[in-house]
Amino acid sequence: MKKVEYYHRDNERLVCDLCPHHCKLKADQSGICRFRQRDGDAIIALNYAEAASVAIDPVEKKPLYHFHPGSVILSVGANGCNFQCSFCQNYDISQGTVPTRHLPVDELVRIAGSNGSIGVAFTYSEPLMWYEYVLDASRALKKAGYKSVLVTNGFIEEEPLAELLPSIDAMNIDLKSLDDRFYKKLCKGRLEPVQRSIRQALDAGVHLELTHLVVTGWNDNEQSITDVVSWIASLSDEIPLHLSRYFPRHEYSEPSTDESFLQRAFNIASQELKFVYLGNISGVVHSDSLCPGCGSLLVERTGYRTRIVNLEGDHCGHCARKLPFR
Repeated sequence: MKKVEYYHRDNERLVCDLCPHHCKLKADQSGICRFRQRDGDAIIALNYAEAASVAIDPVEKKPLYHFHPGSVILSVGANGCNFQCSFCQNYDISQGTVPTRHLPVDELVRIAGSNGSIGVAFTYSEPLMWYEYVLDASRALKKAGYKSVLVTNGFIEEEPLAELLPSIDAMNIDLKSLDDRFYKKLCKGRLEPVQRSIRQALDAGVHLELTHLVVTGWNDNEQSITDVVSWIASLSDEIPLHLSRYFPRHEYSEPSTDESFLQRAFNIASQELKFVYLGNISGVVHSDSLCPGCGSLLVERTGYRTRIVNLEGDHCGHCARKLPFR
C-alpha cells in the first residue's frame, strides 16, 4: 500500500483526483477502480507493487508496430480498472481480483531485461489505476536505461498524466468511439478525457499508437469508422491505427465483428491515415508496414513473427523518407 498524491477534501469526503470520475470517498470506501481506498485522512493505493500478471510478450502484441519492431518486452499488470466495459477481454483482473505477486520496483528493474526484453509494458488491465507504482517504476527504469510502455484507456486527469509522461517512451491508447454514448453506456466513462490524453501524449513527444475495437451493434458502421479516422487524421495522419476485431466476452454476447466489415473499415481508414492495421483476425491480413512514399515493404509480420525488410532506423531504406518509427 502507498499513500496517493492526487486527492483533496470536500467537507467530510476525500475526492480522488487521479481520473475524471473524481470518486468521493467516505471512511474505508474504495473508488470505482476498487484499489484506491480512503484510510483516515488519506487515500491509499491498495495494489501498489502487487502484480496480477507477469509475462514476456512481443512488443507487437501490445499492439505497438512502430516501436522497436521485432523486440520483446516484459509485461506486467495489476488488478483494477476505472472503466467497466461490458465487453472487457481481461475482466478477471479489471473487474475481478486474482492472486498477486509482490513485485517491488527494484526487483522489476532487475528483471526488466530478462530474455532480451527492451523494458517494461504496463498493460493487461488499466495501468493508470496502478499510477503510483507505474510512476516510481518508469522513473527507475528510465534511469537504468530501459523503455517504459503504457497500454491504456487514457482516462486520466491532465496533471497526473503530465507528471508521468516524461518517463514514458510509448503508449497505445484505446480510442473506443467518437460517440460519447458508447463510453457512457458500455464503459461507464466519457470520451473527452481520452481525447485530451491522446493530444497530451502527442504534445509530449511520446510514441503513440491507437487501438479501435470494432464492437458489433455499436461502432461497426461506416459513419462511426469515418468519425474516428477523421479525428485522428486531424491530429496527424501518421498515427498508427489498429482496428481490432471484437469477440463475445464478459457481459456482451453479440456475435464477433464481421471480418468483411473490418476490411471495409480498413479501406475507409486508409484513405486518411498512412498506417492502418487489422488485429484479432485469422490469416495474414493488413499487418505489414509499407512506406507511404514509395510503397516499399518496411516490416513484414506473420502473427507475432516480425522481419525488418527496408526499415533503417526511422527512415525508409529505399527512398529515405522519414517515418514514425522508434
